[in-house]
Amino acid sequence: MNTERLDAGAAGTISLGDLTVNRLGFGAMRITGPGIWGPPKDRANALAVLRHTLELGVDFIDTADSYGPNVSEELIAEALYPYPEQLVIATKGGLTRSGPNQWAPDCRPERLRTCLEGSLQRLRLERIDVYQLHRIDPKVSWSDQVGALAEMQREGKIRHVGLCNVDVAHLEKARGIVDIVSVQNRYNVRDRESEPVLEYCERENIAFLPWFPLNAGDIHRIGAQVALAWLLQRSPMMLPIPGTQSVEHLEENVAAAAVRLTPQRYAELDSLAGGGKPG
Repeated sequence: MNTERLDAGAAGTISLGDLTVNRLGFGAMRITGPGIWGPPKDRANALAVLRHTLELGVDFIDTADSYGPNVSEELIAEALYPYPEQLVIATKGGLTRSGPNQWAPDCRPERLRTCLEGSLQRLRLERIDVYQLHRIDPKVSWSDQVGALAEMQREGKIRHVGLCNVDVAHLEKARGIVDIVSVQNRYNVRDRESEPVLEYCERENIAFLPWFPLNAGDIHRIGAQVALAWLLQRSPMMLPIPGTQSVEHLEENVAAAAVRLTPQRYAELDSLAGGGKPG
């Protein structure tokens, strides 16, 4: 593949508050070990993938303290610090890990503060550009969870606040407490349960980060680039963050930034699940 012509900027840009990034980012979950647990099998390769993201014009990287745990953030700092001025790093807090593929929410305000302080240290930052609540904790009041992020934002440790895995009601309530610049929900060409949230984000100019963006069923038939291109055309508020452990797959994903689907091809993909419309 001719990497000289690959540029995440071909997808256009999107705003997160006062930040502007290219509309194709990188999700740093899969640079960790199996089950998103422990270090990667090939650390040098993981570092190479991270460094190559910047060479391809990616200026938005999404991670979380629970990826590893801690491993993803540590690798990002090792590979990319000191960070280029245009790079935006988003991370998350609020999940605990007991083993591979094991996830449980703990969003007590004191725990969220511990999560944030740890991310700041590992990423070698004084302020997180976009800090996201990873999942709602049903044992903690919603106002306390979001309020903790608002308080840490006032302290200057968070620039912008984002949410993950929420519905419209939660999003509206959160916006009564703090400004929300992004929502990260599961969404892809086949799974559009979060369509109402995406439509809300479109109306309110909130960036929508679809996680699991390549769950396209028979991906070999559809193609990763086509699945990503569909997301990019679905909405101007869409900011896909596909992740990979492979430099080759990274390049294939970034190539999607320049893909433009014909109306017929878009409609064919759109028919794989209900809803959706060209952006």
